[in-house]
Amino acid sequence: MAGRPDPNAALTALNRFGFGARPGDIEKAAGDPRGFLKAELRRPDVALVSLDDPDNVDLLGSTPALQASFSAEYQRKLERERTAAAMQLTPTENSPSIIVLRPDAPTSEAKPAQGSAIPGGTNAMAPGNPPAMGKPKSDPQIEQKIFRAEARARFEKAVSADAGFVERLVHFWSNHFCVSVAKSNLVRVTAGAFEREAVRPYVLGRFVDMLAAVERHPAMLVYLDNQQSIGPDSRNGQSGKRGLNENLAREILELHTLGVNGGYAQTDVTAFARVLTGWMMAGREGRLGEPGSFVFNANAHQPGDEMLLGKTYPAAGVGQGEAVLDDIARHPATALHIALKLARHFIADDPPAAVVSRLAKIFHDKDGDLRALANALVDAPETWDAPMTKLRSPSDYLIAIRRAVHPEPMPDPGPMLGGLNALGAPLWQPPGPNGFPDTASAWASAQGMKVRLDLAWQTARQVKNIGNPSDLLEAVIGPAASPESRLAVARAESKQQGLAVLLMSPEFQRR
Repeated sequence: MAGRPDPNAALTALNRFGFGARPGDIEKAAGDPRGFLKAELRRPDVALVSLDDPDNVDLLGSTPALQASFSAEYQRKLERERTAAAMQLTPTENSPSIIVLRPDAPTSEAKPAQGSAIPGGTNAMAPGNPPAMGKPKSDPQIEQKIFRAEARARFEKAVSADAGFVERLVHFWSNHFCVSVAKSNLVRVTAGAFEREAVRPYVLGRFVDMLAAVERHPAMLVYLDNQQSIGPDSRNGQSGKRGLNENLAREILELHTLGVNGGYAQTDVTAFARVLTGWMMAGREGRLGEPGSFVFNANAHQPGDEMLLGKTYPAAGVGQGEAVLDDIARHPATALHIALKLARHFIADDPPAAVVSRLAKIFHDKDGDLRALANALVDAPETWDAPMTKLRSPSDYLIAIRRAVHPEPMPDPGPMLGGLNALGAPLWQPPGPNGFPDTASAWASAQGMKVRLDLAWQTARQVKNIGNPSDLLEAVIGPAASPESRLAVARAESKQQGLAVLLMSPEFQRR
């Protein structure tokens, strides 16, 4: 005799695997929660952001985004130089009405890269345009416009997703291979494109392909300073002005693949850093290739064979680094590292060893097939049996609120960005290359919960036509709601208070 369906399974499917329920989602998932999730995994191109959508017309690829930033920075430089020149205009001692230019004032200007677009229309530095002597009024920097457009598209994709499982996978991998917009404007304009170009196309593909796309992306190369890494014996290294930078090599081994206990040594880090010399982004001048694109600079690459993890990699230019990435992507330590992180993210802070071992075996046997791993997570009994003790991350929480209360399209990402800042998790700005933490203790501080309460109350005050909060509780939590949560929402002194209590309930906070 078949067992009765678990009344809490629908909430598990939507909270543990996705970003929570929109009104109506509990009913969709209740009949077959596992099938509900797997159906999303079978949808073609489910992870991609459609550039045909009229709302996404402002999204740029990483190369044109970088070119726009190059041109904008060039114009800002010219404006600074022109303002500085104006400040150097001083009256002579004997003739106060006569203006002279100090000899050290700038007299020449560099030209932008050929073919690069200069956004903003009229050149502020063109002849006949006097410098503004007061505080100039200007549009937000192009870098911020690009960042906000990418943020809006990301939030909208998560809020509008059916199950939300694939979007959660996108966010997981984007945090695993993180970059930070705090590094520079070059990362700020490419962080969203990095996620769209190097993560989303491969999130249900092969790990080795995602790894290759991530490590050669300009956002990663800039973030981890491979632009500055020069082979000591390369043509460019002969001057001795710049040398090896190990940041990218170290983080690939420690964070992206093998893990901190993955069996590598410092000698492997240094050897890998030599292998990766020459992997860089073409600069504004375009000497090595199209500005903002990935290039391999043979003049900066350390020549010769390299020994890494006990294997010799013959000199092969860019192919030498690609061969290393292929091997470490398939290393048993990588399989275990990825399995542990996935289990920790989707099951528990301290996941059962058995499920970690099964996921690692699937990763190894299926050549890093990420769709197979996602299906294995859905099939794992531990995923459904584990209690909901993981606290939603700030991003998960804010998206869950929007799905429950405001599932309609959002034209302005400002409130979401502000909420993430308040919760200590600004978008695409992790505290370090290891990304945002993925354990409850990282987000369960007294201050963090106070901010969540403030955001819940702020949301409740802004919602129009709240209706009955108890009805919304049934719609987004359903049978899994505890008697205590039902009673607290029902006894609230106002609809606004009832909604705030719902958004702070354990069933809404945890996954």
